[in-house]
Amino acid sequence: MISEEPVELPKTLMLRASGGNAIKAVVIGSHRHVVLQSVRDAIAEGLIDPILVGDPVIIRDISDEIGLSLNSIEIISATGDEELAKTGAQRAASDNVGMVVKGHVHTDAFMAALLTRAAGIRQSGSRMTHCFHMTVPGHERPLIITDGAVNVAPDIKTKQAAIINAVDLAHAIDIAQPKVAVLSATETPLPQMPSSMDAAELTEWARDAVPDAHVFGPLAFDNAVSAAAAQLKGIDHPVAGDTDILLVPNIEAGNALFKMMVYFSSACAAGVVLGGRIPIVLTSRADPPEARLASIALAKLCVSKEPAA
Repeated sequence: MISEEPVELPKTLMLRASGGNAIKAVVIGSHRHVVLQSVRDAIAEGLIDPILVGDPVIIRDISDEIGLSLNSIEIISATGDEELAKTGAQRAASDNVGMVVKGHVHTDAFMAALLTRAAGIRQSGSRMTHCFHMTVPGHERPLIITDGAVNVAPDIKTKQAAIINAVDLAHAIDIAQPKVAVLSATETPLPQMPSSMDAAELTEWARDAVPDAHVFGPLAFDNAVSAAAAQLKGIDHPVAGDTDILLVPNIEAGNALFKMMVYFSSACAAGVVLGGRIPIVLTSRADPPEARLASIALAKLCVSKEPAA
């Protein structure tokens, strides 16, 4: 059942991100082949002007091996997850930095350092949420999944922020009126299923709070992505069967969904954390180069977006 089809870079995403000036990016944990290969490719695409945080000796050795010129590239020495994360966060606090990229560093240490007050990324009163921009080979239309990586059991306020951040992301990739499906396991609000009650409340809230999107729920997954399934169940709404954004009820659902798309459909999963002063590229150490490069491209498109309230 595991797909052997190669992962494809989303061409439309890369085309949108290729214009304009390169963004100053702090790459935390740069001393690995796959990370520096992604940096090399992102430079070639005009996406970033990198600042490399890691072991300088290893960085130089790998760069020589893969043909990455380090001329004019700032390198900051650090080793070990805690030091890498802290050093990178300190550099990210500078005004000229436009994004942070996770390299070979543990996610917990990486995010903990970036969310400190000293890093200046987390904004007062805002909530930071994660989005996956998913594309399947042969299909350029993306599917955005939020939040499958940062917020474990989001409350209503966090889900509201997730919707706003995901809608901003959709606008950044030229989806003018994105359709947001609020997922549950039912199409009817049921008190015994809290996610369905949240979905109904979010649908009502969004009518005034998110005028530049269609938000609807609760919807089960099939009725969010399949017009035929929605029609069979008599669900008549623009979001049903034609969604752009899936708001998942919790991190387990989002994590399972994106990984099923990756492993069963060879989807390219571009991941970014939004809602702060600058976007954070959050990839897994197991991600292929295509997902890393697409994530950087996605973050570049989000640099000018305002954080969610």
